[in-house]
Amino acid sequence: MEIYRGSDKIGARARGCVMTIGNFDGLHLGHRALLDAVVTRARALGRPAAVYTFDRHPRRVLQPQTPLPRLSSSEQLEYELSRAGADLLIIEPFTPELSSLSAEEFVQSVLIDRIGPAEVIVGRDFRFGRGRSGSDETLRQQLPKTGVRVDVITQVFAAGGDVSSTRIRQLLASGSVEEVARCLGRDYEVWGRVVEGDRRGRTLGFPTANLAPDNELIPASGVYATTVRMLEGGIPTGPVYPSVTNVGTRPTFEAGRVRVEAHLLDFAGDLYGRRIALGFHARIREERRFSGPDELKERIRQDAAEARKLLASK
Repeated sequence: MEIYRGSDKIGARARGCVMTIGNFDGLHLGHRALLDAVVTRARALGRPAAVYTFDRHPRRVLQPQTPLPRLSSSEQLEYELSRAGADLLIIEPFTPELSSLSAEEFVQSVLIDRIGPAEVIVGRDFRFGRGRSGSDETLRQQLPKTGVRVDVITQVFAAGGDVSSTRIRQLLASGSVEEVARCLGRDYEVWGRVVEGDRRGRTLGFPTANLAPDNELIPASGVYATTVRMLEGGIPTGPVYPSVTNVGTRPTFEAGRVRVEAHLLDFAGDLYGRRIALGFHARIREERRFSGPDELKERIRQDAAEARKLLASK
């Protein structure tokens, strides 16, 4: 996948592409339906499949007092888009100047003049332009006049409701990672680097990988059945290791900052400094305070056994 940081950088490479536009935060099933439509159509026409997105969520520029935490890091999004079959990724800096363009100005100056697609495919709730005044109807009114075909796909539903980044954020806040997985079509992953902790897990007989997350959002405090893959060059590689992960403040010892600590069930080795992808498969229980190390050790054994059972089919 070729990556262009700004539509002014792409030149003639995108001319005649089949493209979609959006934030694609989390790359959930609704986004994947869009990408599947774009890639299928692009392959049928022998044209590149292009994704146009932004390097900052528009809300961070327009409403900096209430910024939305992102579900995906930039590295994760690039990896998932490449896996989905995108040929071109255009990452537009979202600036006040860009946000000041009317919907009609954006269509002319960015889509037509700079990119020049053959077809544009968006979702039914697509909005763009100053004050979110533009919609799929705006595209239908303007683009066909220049020979560009416009298509709109319907809303995607999963886990008893419509699929959206907002809903996934709410599910993560409640620790409902199984429902999150149904919305994403995969387990929610937190990427990051393993950093040195206080080695308390080792003294209990359950050494943990203490993760410094890249992601802005992690699931609610609790104990989870998880998986771990090693990251090499921004790509998860090698075996999938079953694991049990505690997210929380470790109230048995000291209430402090939220930590993400994963105990790999079938791994022996040093992970310090390694980057890993931690996938959240199922919530086992809430975090709680124990009377001391012995009660905690026994509960960790139970959690590990439960995690192994829940991950048996992975």
